[in-house]
Amino acid sequence: MLFVATDPRFSLHNTGRGHPERPARLDAVEEGIRSAGMVEALIPLPAREATAAEMERVHPAAYLESLEAHCRAGGGLLDADTVVSVESWDAAITAAGTGIAAIDALSTGAADAAFLALRPPGHHARPSQGMGFCLINNVAVAAAELAERGEKVLVVDYDAHHGNGTQEIFYADPRVLYVSFHEWPLYPGTGRHDEIGAGAGEGTTLNLPLPAGATGDVYLRALDEVVAARVEQFAPTWVLISAGFDAHRSDPLTGLGLSAGDYAAINDRVAAWAGPGRLISFLEGGYDLGALRDSVAASLPALIGAAPRPIEGEADTSGGPGTTVVEAVADLWHRRETG
Repeated sequence: MLFVATDPRFSLHNTGRGHPERPARLDAVEEGIRSAGMVEALIPLPAREATAAEMERVHPAAYLESLEAHCRAGGGLLDADTVVSVESWDAAITAAGTGIAAIDALSTGAADAAFLALRPPGHHARPSQGMGFCLINNVAVAAAELAERGEKVLVVDYDAHHGNGTQEIFYADPRVLYVSFHEWPLYPGTGRHDEIGAGAGEGTTLNLPLPAGATGDVYLRALDEVVAARVEQFAPTWVLISAGFDAHRSDPLTGLGLSAGDYAAINDRVAAWAGPGRLISFLEGGYDLGALRDSVAASLPALIGAAPRPIEGEADTSGGPGTTVVEAVADLWHRRETG
């Protein structure tokens, strides 16, 4: 069984005409959910607002107060491409709280995993700065809640853009293993392969900066040959996914080469690292509406170990560049662990 959460407040977050992170994305996600062929396995999950205390584990109170005031005053630009409206604050705190609602619901044993169709996205949100379409770091709020409960958390981020906010929040935190697949070079310019954490968190950040055109076989090789060993050593008790579908070959903002079928395979690998009822997927990017629909439809069955429906023209991909990056990352970690 799969919990699925969304909320009308997410569509009220108004980024303005022509902005790629738009309410129509949620319509595409809903189409994908309907076409996944698993209606009987879906359980609606009510969204809820995050409390100040929950958000302040990752964002200082001063930033949250400033963001709320900016939204309440009518909104506008936070940076060149991050826009808020009057309704954005309510949408953002609801997106942040829904991850914790999923934790609580899954802890009852009523479902195997959860998929959260959220706006605004979150993984670029730094502790004191909203950026990259993101206001509050949704996956980080959930990970911090779990860590506070004594859990060990794996965050796998396959958005095409590096989740600089999530990395920064947990860079020195040994309770959270952050793994990112992203296009390099691309916004925001972070996520080099030698960024591996600091202090007590050294060794709990793993970046795979891939070239444009990288295909699904490269992702799977990295998961099997690099990430799996780190996950085994870390032994997470929960797995969170920053599910950015903008690595699809049709996405207008990026240059990676994935298909919807690749997303099914990637999610299948990642889901295998989670125990029953210990897996949550958070919507991040994905800006071609058809690709977003198909990628969601292919991904959802994999979250609960079901076979996806084949999607025409969306078979697994292979033959693209990136194997040298995987080899370099594998070598770095081998040298680190063997001295």
